[in-house]
Amino acid sequence: MKSATLRFENYPEYKQLMRLDKPIGTFLLLWPTMWSLWLASDGNPSLLHIFVFTLGTFLMRSAGCVINDYADRKVDGAVKRTATRPLARGAVSEKEALMLFFVLIIASFLLVLTLNWQTIVLSIGGVILASLYPFMKRYTHLPQVVLGAAFGWGIPMSFMAATGEVPLIAWLLFIANVLWTVAYDTMYAMVDRDDDLKIGIKSTAILFGQWDRHIIALLNISFMSCMLVAGLYFSLGIWYWVTFTIATFGLVYLQREIADRGREACFKAFLNNNYIGLMLFVGVFLG
Repeated sequence: MKSATLRFENYPEYKQLMRLDKPIGTFLLLWPTMWSLWLASDGNPSLLHIFVFTLGTFLMRSAGCVINDYADRKVDGAVKRTATRPLARGAVSEKEALMLFFVLIIASFLLVLTLNWQTIVLSIGGVILASLYPFMKRYTHLPQVVLGAAFGWGIPMSFMAATGEVPLIAWLLFIANVLWTVAYDTMYAMVDRDDDLKIGIKSTAILFGQWDRHIIALLNISFMSCMLVAGLYFSLGIWYWVTFTIATFGLVYLQREIADRGREACFKAFLNNNYIGLMLFVGVFLG
């Protein structure tokens, strides 16, 4: 029987479980958190907040990947892209994975303890969302909505940490991030759609069917409309609108990338959403 303790010699497997070799998820989680932190702080966030939210993003994304693999441990072996994951091939035990998850969650919580009590309370919602998402694929075709909420939870937390409240504009940014996440994670789900149909995993890519590209376009239009309102609300300068325009054309380009629904093209489009988030952060930073 495999050990239930974390072992140094298993670091390569833990690294893979945490996706340390694939930072795209960390970036997709980080950029919306940074938009909101800069906006909530009127362009001047404290070093403590930057440190806590950056490291917290990394830890929570890693924890999310671990619990995702735990939830999918019985089906990952049937999917070509995920068959080599540590739990799927038996390189680590289920108890090891759960222990690693709880270590990451505890480390994240210790970070949050440096913030005000309201943000500490809010952080509990983030843990619940991160823990629920992987299991939603069994019960609903909308797991990407739960993922969007989990990825966007840093937005209300940022406002609460910086201002002691979560104004309506923060929730608009939260909705914007949910819309964007559902769009790019549907691209990701399109890569595995055939395998998911065989093993009974649900996703928006399956739900949307032949209308997948159209709904992705509609989601992104709605996302950028929210970001337009946010730019006007915060009276952001010209550089925000320059990067906003670049990001808009970038999304149009990604829409063309998925036109034929090719697996490689859809995966590449998913990855390139990182640059959309980055451009918007640069605009907020300079604006």
